[in-house]
Amino acid sequence: MAATTHTVTNQAPPLVGYDAYSGDRALSEGVERHLADAPPALVAEVREELISLGRATGSEQAQLWGVQANANPPELRTHDRYGNRIDEVEFHPAWHRLLGHAVTSGLTDAWGRPAGHLRRAAGFFLWSQAESGHGCPVSMTHAAVPALRTDPVLAAEWEPRLTSHVYEEGLRPPGQKAGVLFGMGMTEKQGGSDVRANTTVAKPLDASGEYVLTGHKWFCSAPMSDGFLVLAQAPGGLSCFLVPRVLPDGTRNAFAIQRLKDKLGNKSNASSEVEFDGTWGQRVGEEGRGVRTIIEMVAATRLDCVIGSASLMRQALTQAVHHAEHRSAFGARLIEQPLMRNVLADLALESEAATVLTLRLAAAYDAGTEQERAFLRLAVPAAKYWVTKRCTPMVAEALECLGGNGYVEESGLPRLLRESPLNSIWEGSGNVQALDVLRALWGSPHAAGRRGREPQALNAFLQEVGLARGADHRLDAAVKDLLTDLADLEGIEARARRVVERMALVLQGSLLVRWAPPEVADAFCASRLGGDWGAAFGTLPHSLGLGAVVERARITG
Repeated sequence: MAATTHTVTNQAPPLVGYDAYSGDRALSEGVERHLADAPPALVAEVREELISLGRATGSEQAQLWGVQANANPPELRTHDRYGNRIDEVEFHPAWHRLLGHAVTSGLTDAWGRPAGHLRRAAGFFLWSQAESGHGCPVSMTHAAVPALRTDPVLAAEWEPRLTSHVYEEGLRPPGQKAGVLFGMGMTEKQGGSDVRANTTVAKPLDASGEYVLTGHKWFCSAPMSDGFLVLAQAPGGLSCFLVPRVLPDGTRNAFAIQRLKDKLGNKSNASSEVEFDGTWGQRVGEEGRGVRTIIEMVAATRLDCVIGSASLMRQALTQAVHHAEHRSAFGARLIEQPLMRNVLADLALESEAATVLTLRLAAAYDAGTEQERAFLRLAVPAAKYWVTKRCTPMVAEALECLGGNGYVEESGLPRLLRESPLNSIWEGSGNVQALDVLRALWGSPHAAGRRGREPQALNAFLQEVGLARGADHRLDAAVKDLLTDLADLEGIEARARRVVERMALVLQGSLLVRWAPPEVADAFCASRLGGDWGAAFGTLPHSLGLGAVVERARITG
């Protein structure tokens, strides 16, 4: 065959060797904005930290690690060669490289550092673009801290290890490791999201706070971790427990991994079913208060679902824009053609709205005021519901921008697409999030007196949205419609998704009107709030400044 037939033309070059932080205007501007009042030395420190992580994210090495970790998924070894039960999970070296870089970059260390949540959220957003699967133990380890703080003794012992910037693989007594990882075990076969239906039993021992657990967990995250927070039924009701994999004397705790889940995506990460039979654990918090004890961990992991989806969306957009910049058809580059420009601009709006919302939530954690905590009570489940729902259709549209090239594994887009539904399911699916918002607004419909109502949360949410009052008539009208919805309780449970969707959109609209360039805010409000939009991406009003929106989405530098 003639070699001339294999000349490659009109193909986009590999997107490698770029700075995913400095080249992302929405992200870098957002971080700087939330650090506006911080000391200059701190601003410089965070900027340097994120530029370094951004360059690592865009490196050829990190992309190779991501491919290798997913091509070589973890393997379960239940027994050693002699028949001894060991219940270990083996990972490809690329997985350890990714996870180690995450830990050494401070992605499990947010709760005690200045601007800790903002810098950690931005870092998690960046590094997840290299590979998403390893983010599960990173997220669980980070989120375990507030739950453990309900017990000062346990927190003093474990928090320094959880927030360490040292990654040590392998199972050893926790006291012999400079850094540890945590997982979570709540879900059971018969209950799913209804954790109060859990049947795992915790029997107290003579020693104060020590129990023996018996039961089965249908979904246990990151089973190779050093410790787990799990829920089980104690004599006083559903309670939270810390279950270490290795006991202080070096013996293995009873922690039988039955199998690893064969999932749609997230292939590099191990998700498991485990059996507890005489498993030792320490109670965290009071008996019967397990959900309340672990709820801050759940809230933190829900925010990570938002960050993770925003990260996937940004990477998909980056690949789509890069391809359109270099691919020509019908006499012009794709990025110059009006209809493709409409599609890319629409994707860019979705990505920037998710990014701005993510950073706002992280900054609220750093502020730590009563007002910001009340705001988070509604904003986190609303954002978790909406951003994670938008991820899959956006990634699918970005894949289509590459045509057949996008459908091929080497492009990386199929891996993003398989990953995209995950964050909508984990840590409470869409219905759970929507009903959680209703619970904060009006209390539980299944409890006498509608227990749980938190009026301060709605006040804080509306005050945040109201900061953009008068800046855009479409946003003002959408807020008015939202208030009408909130005043009508008829059929509210069946309408929950519609209400929460509108809450998320007006919040995103408010943030963009205040902080994004005019062309971005105008296009978002016209389409998402004003109704001048079709049922698919690429249906923005043609009269908008779409070229400027696409230009803003390009990787720069």
